[in-house]
Amino acid sequence: MNIDFNKNNDGLVPAIIQDATTKNVLMLGYMNEEAFAKTQETKLVTFFSRTKNRLWTKGEESGNVLNLVDIKLDCDNDTLLIFVNPKGPTCHTGTDTCWSGENNQNYGFFSTLEDVITERVANKDTKKSYVASLFSKGINKVAQKVGEEAVETVIEAMDNNDELFLYESADLLFHYLMLLQAKGFTLKDIEAELKGRHK
Repeated sequence: MNIDFNKNNDGLVPAIIQDATTKNVLMLGYMNEEAFAKTQETKLVTFFSRTKNRLWTKGEESGNVLNLVDIKLDCDNDTLLIFVNPKGPTCHTGTDTCWSGENNQNYGFFSTLEDVITERVANKDTKKSYVASLFSKGINKVAQKVGEEAVETVIEAMDNNDELFLYESADLLFHYLMLLQAKGFTLKDIEAELKGRHK
């Protein structure tokens, strides 16, 4: 890895710290050659602290270390992207990230849908919300709807209409997210189950 530590005339390069699992950005630090070498040697992310004017291993006092997973160098050879498995909160203020965010797994729009389902179930407006209306009929009705959507998806899979197949697939996934919540689970639980099988 040919890192250009001299590009900014201070011997330092920015090091963006990203959770290897959630992909959330946790913090930004700076490394010199010695910090980079120590990080590779110990597998604990070490920075050069500009305020302390010395090497600083994240978590050396708090115990909230950043376990190294991988390092990538950008196209200009002057910025590092460091993938980590954090132990505890990353920020010195006690938050998961230095931007006050929680370091939760995000599944993009699927996470948004989970939140929408949660909100509509809590609202219980069965006249305005299909989700609330279906939940009000009990888990058997939610499960039955998943079964119906699964059958429709299978039927469309055997046909040549890709548009209808995608439509029914979306219906199936949406209703499955509802069933997960009705049973008290989320996509994170499914991910954990699949990860366990992968081992």
